[in-house]
Amino acid sequence: MGEVTRCNWANGDAVMMAYHDEEWCQPSYDDTYLFELLNLEGAQAGLSWRTILHKRAGYRDAFFQFDISACANLTDEELEDIILNGAIIRNKAKVKAVRTNAIAVQKVQEEFGSFASYMWHFTDGLVIDHQLKEDSEMPSKDELSERVSKDMKKRGFKFVGPIIVYSYLQAIGVLNDHVKTCAFYKKGH
Repeated sequence: MGEVTRCNWANGDAVMMAYHDEEWCQPSYDDTYLFELLNLEGAQAGLSWRTILHKRAGYRDAFFQFDISACANLTDEELEDIILNGAIIRNKAKVKAVRTNAIAVQKVQEEFGSFASYMWHFTDGLVIDHQLKEDSEMPSKDELSERVSKDMKKRGFKFVGPIIVYSYLQAIGVLNDHVKTCAFYKKGH
């Protein structure tokens, strides 16, 4: 079997390749998954996505498999214990943001019916396919991520700047940024 052509960023690491092949830019409508990726993207701030993916199991264990209700109800003491957990990035602001984001998700769920409905309403449920020819064409942010970031901040979400939100929109499949030569590129996804 020949070598699979992927987006360049995913090559060279088995965990990154699996994430690229099985999850990245795949439309998701599952609130728990969307909440998980939101917090993992936030944890990435200032770090590499590779580092976060390699700690993903630790995050899942620390945050009840990203159960939104359980995370919203974390006590200050529980958050302090989680900060001591070497299986995750031990950044106080990022750890506390998980609870803050869970509470914000619950409010969005009340208003929109689901977190997915909220995230997908920005594009009227459509996937934005950038049809990139090469990785270098991929922006770090765009008008959509700026708009989503602003709205999420207004709703109390943390670690949702436009660059993080751009990566997040890719992660949950709102944006399809597989390059056209990638074996996992699907036009109009």
